[in-house]
Amino acid sequence: MARVEYQTTLQTPVICAGVGVHSGARAKMVIKPAPTGTGIRFLRTDLENQTPIAARGDQVTEVQLGTTLTNDNGGSIATVEHFLAACAGMGVDNLLVEIDGPEVPIMDGSSAVFCELFHNAGIREQSALRRRIRILETVEVVDGIKWARLSPSIDNVLTLKAKIEFETKAIGTQQMAMRLIPGGFARDIAFARTFGFARDVEMLKSMGLARGGSLENAVVIDGDDVVNPEGLRSEDEFIRHKLLDAVGDLMLAGAPIAGYYEARQPGHAMNNKLVRALLDRPETWCWETDADALETSAEATITA
Repeated sequence: MARVEYQTTLQTPVICAGVGVHSGARAKMVIKPAPTGTGIRFLRTDLENQTPIAARGDQVTEVQLGTTLTNDNGGSIATVEHFLAACAGMGVDNLLVEIDGPEVPIMDGSSAVFCELFHNAGIREQSALRRRIRILETVEVVDGIKWARLSPSIDNVLTLKAKIEFETKAIGTQQMAMRLIPGGFARDIAFARTFGFARDVEMLKSMGLARGGSLENAVVIDGDDVVNPEGLRSEDEFIRHKLLDAVGDLMLAGAPIAGYYEARQPGHAMNNKLVRALLDRPETWCWETDADALETSAEATITA
């Protein structure tokens, strides 16, 4: 019988700090264990009369170059995707994140630091079974040449496949597929950094974005060249980061997804449209736990 999955949280709280890639504001995060059924929640400690902000698709208010969540009190937290990707990739279900700024620190532009923090803190199983979202029917969103879909799978994990095409020779055409299995995320894509183009820097700053961006936390492309003196961490770091983003964005469905994700030219906007389309069509998915497996095992023990 396959291993029964229980919800998880951290063994101990962990702390990290850094600047937001867009706001440029420094923030400290205190990442705390949370009870079963909590999910991932952010609490702005620098604002008065705040309630936790749930990491759910219906709380998303901005998807321009990152994902921003906002609650009914008007409190918001930006650029949550790399942190949520680490949660999904490391199998962490329940956390309360106290943060004293408007944006999750970008760290090195990947999920690697968060994965290391979770590993060092330790991850413990809780008493409740993990709930999965089982995809029953295909859900697809399309925007010109861009598209993303979720389809049924017999697997109990999320399988991802994506393709990107850019004119610059620094990227070109890249594609990748992977299963979100224990150890796979941290090994294969957590290290992949966010990327951008030198030609867009001044425009982004005029829009109030990229104020904290640097070669320390992003891969920068100028023409056909990578500007970062150390180069890339892998030849296909760009598509690996796109899959990292997708893992984080799909976490906003509210639970791990058992299904097949495919996309062309994916981004935060397309991923959020896909999550919203899924939640708006409850006939296309169902909640699932390993309770049936437990019952089958119990019946077999009694019979024996």
